[in-house]
Amino acid sequence: MPKILAGTISLNYEQQGSGEPLILIPHLAADHACYAFQVADYAQHFTCISLDLRGTGDSDKPAASYTTETLADDVAAFMQAAGIDNAHVSGLSLGGATGMWLAAKHPKRVRSLSLHSAWPATDEYVATVVGSWQAMARALNDVTEMVIRAIFPWCLTPELYAQKPDYVRSLADFLRSRPSQPLDAFIRQSDAVIAHDAEAQLHAIAAPTQITFGRHDVVTSTRFADRLSRAIGDCELHVFENCSHAPIYEDAAAFNETTLRFLRAHAGDGAR
Repeated sequence: MPKILAGTISLNYEQQGSGEPLILIPHLAADHACYAFQVADYAQHFTCISLDLRGTGDSDKPAASYTTETLADDVAAFMQAAGIDNAHVSGLSLGGATGMWLAAKHPKRVRSLSLHSAWPATDEYVATVVGSWQAMARALNDVTEMVIRAIFPWCLTPELYAQKPDYVRSLADFLRSRPSQPLDAFIRQSDAVIAHDAEAQLHAIAAPTQITFGRHDVVTSTRFADRLSRAIGDCELHVFENCSHAPIYEDAAAFNETTLRFLRAHAGDGAR
């Protein structure tokens, strides 16, 4: 896989498909492969560029504090280094938090914005949940196993565990096949989640925006829907009724159909 020097750090990425560029920003503790269930469909219409954020995958892991604004600046530097003037930008959870900063600070870089399971600013509930993940990661000294034991149950509904246990196990096996994030990098990245506050920046987002939530998500729940949709002028809202925090895994078919409809509506003829 290729790497690009984005400012002062090297970022790893994977590229598939053809058409207008679509940048996929990973969620917490994930590398670019977290969008494995989306890329095959998206790549039929777009050039999909899946990133490893700083601290994940094969990208650099500098020993410095991270913020969601820093991560957004990394993506902007990556685009400049890669010769990408602008792109559709999509992210789930931390990826969405990063995307909103990117669209606010670098508006000319973003053709459309997709914010999935995102939130404008961390409240005490989100901070408490993420803090518990940090505590378990430290106790296990293993980020991958922490994600499977602690984060998965917040991301998937009880019904999925009960009705499709083999599928949940396959997701765990897939995660174990990926490079494990170092503990210190996870702490820095999750600290960025805890400190996230882009509320005052949302009015600066000019790109057409799709906002989605899972109905059963209690971490970044629909309690944030009004705050996002009222602050972002050109936006549409969709709720996945049978999903929790991670519709990209829980109902990939519905997620892909809904998100592709939005992306194609805001792309040139080549992506339609």
